Amino acid sequence: MLHIEFITDLGAQVTVDVESADKLLDVQRQYGRLGWTSGAVPGGGYQFPLDNEADFDWSLIGARKWTNPEGEDMVIHKGIAYRRRELEAVDSRKMKLPAAVKYSRGARGTDPEHVREKADGEFEYVTLVIFRGGKRQDRYAAPGGNRAPQQAARPSAPRPQPVAAARPAPAPVAQEEETPF
Repeated sequence: MLHIEFITDLGAQVTVDVESADKLLDVQRQYGRLGWTSGAVPGGGYQFPLDNEADFDWSLIGARKWTNPEGEDMVIHKGIAYRRRELEAVDSRKMKLPAAVKYSRGARGTDPEHVREKADGEFEYVTLVIFRGGKRQDRYAAPGGNRAPQQAARPSAPRPQPVAAARPAPAPVAQEEETPF
């Protein structure tokens, strides 16, 4: 029997028993859909193969996809929004990196130094996930999801606006002849 510890979306620590290793990701998905997380985000963020980005199952890390009102793809993790950024391949004498997709946000004064990454100038950011290189892992794909082909700078569909549901008229209140007090 395996044990996995989660932190609920309200900060409680919960230990869950898992029958076997082959059920572990199913349990992570189940509780991750509730916003529960297991473990801390590693410095530099989680790293997955680029081919997993299109249909990644965000519940594995307790996160969910979201499109902001401006149409940008984002991920919500522990109540914080991370923006999707496409990084071009780098090929220089000092460094050689393949193209990547990163979900990150601007650093805050309360972020520990070890999770902050320096950018050009004084700007710092914190990475939740980076998808780069590697061989696709089907176990990280959303169950039953369609694997979309990898697209560069794909346009986002307009987000439908919520429609207010019609409310039934309130029932008439019967008037009593005499007030009880």
